[in-house]
This record gives sequence, structure tokens and C-alpha cells, in this order.
Amino acid sequence: MSAKATSTVLYDAPGPKARVRNNIIAVAFIVVVVGLFAWVITAFAANGQFDREKLEPFVDTNYWGTYILPGLWGTFKAALASIILAMIMGAFLGIGRLSDHRSVRWATGAIVEFFRAIPVLILIYFLYIVFGVYKVFTSDYIAFFAVVFGLTLYNGSVIAEILRSGINSLPSGQFEAAKALGLRKSQTMRLILLPQAVAAMLPALISQMVIALKDSALGYQIGYIEVVKSGIQAGNEWGNVIPSLIMVAIIMILINFGLSALASNIEKNLREGRKKKMILDTPIAPLPEPGLMSKEVMETTHPDPKHKDLRQDYGD
Repeated sequence: MSAKATSTVLYDAPGPKARVRNNIIAVAFIVVVVGLFAWVITAFAANGQFDREKLEPFVDTNYWGTYILPGLWGTFKAALASIILAMIMGAFLGIGRLSDHRSVRWATGAIVEFFRAIPVLILIYFLYIVFGVYKVFTSDYIAFFAVVFGLTLYNGSVIAEILRSGINSLPSGQFEAAKALGLRKSQTMRLILLPQAVAAMLPALISQMVIALKDSALGYQIGYIEVVKSGIQAGNEWGNVIPSLIMVAIIMILINFGLSALASNIEKNLREGRKKKMILDTPIAPLPEPGLMSKEVMETTHPDPKHKDLRQDYGD
């Protein structure tokens, strides 16, 4: 393997000794992780956490219908609502950070940096208290909207930065060509830059959706019914807290793995689609005629549709 094939702009390609050392470290790390996992499983089994009576609730419809599925729906509901609102908020803030007006750039930049710096749990707590004190929502929906708006403020700020970096990563010729065509900046942003930026940053956006899905579990602290809280409640009811939490972890891993696979698939399809479009849109240049071409040959092989032969009127 040559250094040219593996080197990047960040570091040089490792040599033979470095590759051997890296492989040894990777194998040692895997062995440590597998050993730690095996030790945890053995400890749980020794304490009876995997006994038959603790696993029987997993085949009981009441276990799923009463606890796990309603909690999973609460997680999806909060995550979906916050993702939609965060996308809208991120689009406005991201475009605002690229505005030609300095005041708009400063205002949107201050909002983005402020909400990115605050932990999500503090945002959720703060909104929960504000909604409760001022009675913005009814008591049944205070926890839900506190989780949704807390996740929206944080993830919307992160998406704004993703959008801004995605637009800035595009070649400057895109904007210059649109300006040469007489397009306004809003038209350039909407018709040219945003579609390309969204395609480029789609994997990062889906990764942020995974983060929003996981962070919805923070609603447990304010009493919101989501999958983690439901798993604990089911474990307390059936006497299998640890197996229930392991089941919840497996469910979340499968969901997040599915979203990550979706991001990779979308990115692959977009990349292949762009390649096909480039192939189809590229015109095939005609081959030049061999040798020097006379005027008569040019007229017969490449006639001009607007050309009118006047030799019949005036003679050769």
C-alpha cells in the first residue's frame, strides 16, 4: 500500500512499523472491550438478571402495550416535532448568518452561539418551569412542549451551523454565475445554493436527528413519558429493571443504526445521481475532420442553416 493512497491533508501515511503498531493497538482495544462486555454479562447472569422469570415479560403483550410501545411513541413524537421545528429554525438562522446586513449576522450569530453553549437538560428544565409558572400550556402538555422546545433550540442552532458551513463549502463560482445571470441573492440561495448544500450536509443532518432522538430521553427528568422512563416503570412492575433497560438500549441501537444506514444510503444515491447527471448532461463534442478542410468541404459537412448562396445570382 503506497503512501499516496492513504495520506491525507491532515497527516502523512503511516509507515510499515506504524501500521503494525496501530493494528496491535486496535486488536488490544477490541479485546479489552469484548472482555469488559463479557465480564458485565457474566456478572448480570451470576446475579440472576437473565433468569427465565425475568425474561418472560418480554413475550407478554401487556408488557409492550402498557409500557414500552407508549414510551417509544412518546420518544418518536417529541423527537419528530423537535426535528421539524429545528430544521425550520436552523434554516432561518443559517441563512441569517450569511446575510449582507451586519446587524442580522450579529443577531443570528448571538442566538446560535447562546443556545449551542447551554446544555439541553438546563434548557428543558428552564422551559418546564416557565411553562408551568406562566401556564403557557395545560399541565398534561407542559413536559412534552418543554422537551420539544428544549431540543428545538439546541438542535436548531447546531443545524444552522451545519447549513452555514454547507453553503460556504460550495464553490464561489456558483454564486458568481447566478449573479451574472441577474438573480437576486434570495433567488440564488433558494434555487442554487440551498439544494446543493442540503444534499452535501444530509448525512450530518440525519446524524443530528439521531442526537435529537437520544436526547429526548432527558425528558425523564421532568416526568415526560418516553421509552427510558417506560422501561424503568416496566422493570419496577415486573421485577426486571436491568433486562428492561437492556431491551430499551437494544431498541434504541436498532433505531439509530437504521437512521445511520438511511443517511449512508441517501448519500450514496445522491452521489450516484450526480454522476449520472454529469454523464448525461455532458455534450459529446464532434470529432474534428482530419487534415485541412477547404471551403467547399466546410459548406457541405457543416452547412449554416441561415446561409444563402448568392453565386447563382452573381455568378462564381
